[in-house]
Amino acid sequence: MIELETREFAGIETVHATPAGKNKLPLPTVIFYHGFTSSKLVYSYFAVALAQAGFRVVMPDAAEHGARFSGDAQGRMLRFWQILHQNMTEFAGLRDALREENLIADQRLGVGGASMGGMTALGIMTHHPEVKSVASLMGSGYYTTLAPALFPPSLELTPERQRQLDAVIAPLAEWDVTHQLAKLADRPLFLWHGEEDDVVPAQESFRLQRALRENQLDALLTYQWEPGVKHRITPTALDATVAFFTRHLA
Repeated sequence: MIELETREFAGIETVHATPAGKNKLPLPTVIFYHGFTSSKLVYSYFAVALAQAGFRVVMPDAAEHGARFSGDAQGRMLRFWQILHQNMTEFAGLRDALREENLIADQRLGVGGASMGGMTALGIMTHHPEVKSVASLMGSGYYTTLAPALFPPSLELTPERQRQLDAVIAPLAEWDVTHQLAKLADRPLFLWHGEEDDVVPAQESFRLQRALRENQLDALLTYQWEPGVKHRITPTALDATVAFFTRHLA
């Protein structure tokens, strides 16, 4: 049995899930981020599964998504990278709100996400050593190299639009994993990707796994590639995510 509700933390509406009867008790906590053009409700099966495993789960709506969506779907498609950046900068407020209410047991705070949410989780890992474990599904931490191909703010990169893209990407450079591998290696990290992903290439996760291995930084890395799977979450991915947090955060 679980309890599931919508609740605001730090002024952001979230899906909030806990085991039944434990809503107000300190619990190991996972903040989980949804994908682009989706919402906390669409991804709420993660909240259900993790709460059943004993976790408090907080799933915020990203800017311009879910309860925060203004209706401008076309404009949102041009603001992927700004929304991703806002996810990462808003994390500290969510963390502080949970701490103030004494909802996190023994500082056991994890972060996870899928697609844009997985990218969010990797960025947060570079800045927040207080996060004990991280799961990235269908994600990438290589923002600066991926940006020209994934949701660029313009389809045709003329010199002027390239400058616009550079201005959009510049704030993400400090969150990019390229030169921060050690910050991803000192805590448990889980990577999952469908091998036939047609949105965020699986090569993005393969690249990170190889970089950690080649630098002998993979002792705490768990990864799982699923053959034949495009850009979607499978039951295997969900089960593996719950198992990862159960092993490293519970």
